[in-house]
Amino acid sequence: MISAAIVGGTGYTGIELIRLLSAHPKVSIDLLTSRSEAGTRADEIFPSLRGISDLVFSDLGDDTLSMLQRCDVVFFATPHGVAMRQAEALTQAGVKVIDLAADFRLQSLSDFEHWYQQSHTCPELLKKAVYGLPEINRHKLATANVVGNPGCYPTTAILGLKPIIELQNQQKTQLIDARIVIDAKSGVSGAGRQASLALNYAETTDNFKAYGVTGHRHLPEIEQGIAQLLNSQFTHRVRFLPHLVPMIRGMLSSIHMELTEVGKSIDWQQVFEAAYEREPFIDILPKGIYPDTRSVRASNRLRIAVHQDNERAELTVLVVQDNLVKGAAGQAVQNMNVMFGLDETLGLNDAPIVP
Repeated sequence: MISAAIVGGTGYTGIELIRLLSAHPKVSIDLLTSRSEAGTRADEIFPSLRGISDLVFSDLGDDTLSMLQRCDVVFFATPHGVAMRQAEALTQAGVKVIDLAADFRLQSLSDFEHWYQQSHTCPELLKKAVYGLPEINRHKLATANVVGNPGCYPTTAILGLKPIIELQNQQKTQLIDARIVIDAKSGVSGAGRQASLALNYAETTDNFKAYGVTGHRHLPEIEQGIAQLLNSQFTHRVRFLPHLVPMIRGMLSSIHMELTEVGKSIDWQQVFEAAYEREPFIDILPKGIYPDTRSVRASNRLRIAVHQDNERAELTVLVVQDNLVKGAAGQAVQNMNVMFGLDETLGLNDAPIVP
C-alpha cells in the first residue's frame, strides 16, 4: 500500500482528497493535518465521512514533519507558500510531493512573485518540478518527485487548446489567429472554504459576475502552458476572463478563436477525437452536442465540444469539468497513479452524479 499524507485537510480540495483516497485500493491515508482542527476527527467536521474515515487531524509541527518523512507521498491542500517550505526536506527523505497550490506551477520566479506576492523559497527544486497534466506530461510524471498540480482554469484552457497547438506545430502553419479569448465560469467552491462576505449565500445566489478583469493569476499559467508545455511555435495573445456563477461546483470554459484560411480547411472535430481517443478522462462529444457542468459533477472527467463555423472563420471549444476533481483533487490522484506506476484510472472511475 502507498502511505499517503494530506497536509491541510479541512478545505474543499482536502475533503475531496480524503473522499477519493479513502476509496483507493492501493492507498492508505496515514496522516492528516490541520492547524485549526488538530485533535478533531475528520468525520466530526465532515459528516459525509462517517463510516468511511476515522482519521484525526494533527497539527503541522516538528514531530509531524518527521511523520510526513515516513510517508510515500504527501499531498499539500494548503494555501500558496506552504508546500515550498516543506518540500526540500520531504524529497530528501525520498517522499514524493504533490502540491495543489501554486508553489510549483510557474517556472518564472518573477511571475510567481508578482502574482502570489511572495518569494520562492526553493527555486532549485522548482526547476525539477513537473507540471501535473498527465495528458501532456505523463512521461515526466513517471519519474517526478515534485508535482505542481495545475490550476482549475488552466486545466480546461490548456487541454482545450492542446490539439490545435500541436497540429500547428506539426504543420508549421498558423491555423488560428494570434488572439485567443477564454471566457470561463466557475462555481463558488473554486474560491475555497473560507468565511468571506463576497462568497456568502446572499451575495452569490441569483448573482453572476466577472472577476479578475484587470488580470488573474491563472493567466501566466495558461500562457506558460501554451508556450512551454505545448511548445507553441507561434505567438498567441490570450485574453482570459473568469466569472463566478451561483452554483457550488463545476467549471465551463468557452475558448474562442479565429481560423486562418488554412485553418478553415481542417476538420477540427476529427482532430480533437483523434487527439484524445486514448485518454480515459477526456470525452470529445459528438458534433452538435454541447457539454454542461452537471455531466461531470463529482467525477474526474473532462468533456469537450468543438464548434466550427467556416463562414465566420470561427472556432469555439467548450470545456467542462468539476473544479474540485479534475480541476484539483482528482487530477492530483491521477498524477499519483502515474508517479507510482499504477493504472492511471485507479480510484477515479466513479460516474458523475446526476442530478
